[in-house]
Amino acid sequence: MSTPPPPPCGAGRGEVPTPAVGATLVAPSRPTVQELLSADDFTIVTATLARTHPDLGWVAAEQRVTEALKFVATIAGCSAEDLVPSGPVDAAWHALISNTELYAELCARLGTFVHHRPAVTGTEAPAPGWRERTQAAIEAAGFEVCPDLW
Repeated sequence: MSTPPPPPCGAGRGEVPTPAVGATLVAPSRPTVQELLSADDFTIVTATLARTHPDLGWVAAEQRVTEALKFVATIAGCSAEDLVPSGPVDAAWHALISNTELYAELCARLGTFVHHRPAVTGTEAPAPGWRERTQAAIEAAGFEVCPDLW
């Protein structure tokens, strides 16, 4: 069974906030996936995905949202510019982004805004090795990858 190609989307970090003069810098700790959103907010994003993709069951939607959270947290915490979500993860990322207040609050907690960069023509292919690079970055960030969704 062949895996469909990823969506023609990319990700990028926004500006890292500059600390105030005299502020004490503390290295941010990496949150667990469960700490990225409250249970209520996780349910809202999962419901958004399930509503826009009625063919998914609730458990499948939850799994995709979890992977999207790992992806966003990984992008926020690394300098790589060539990480790409898989199709299922991108759909969940869209559900997360469409809840703009939740997404902005998540990015603020992560310390940077993670931008979604759709391809202009919709046909650009990601650089070869995108899947392996992205999975390795997620694992390096301390998360376990769900291979079925990548």
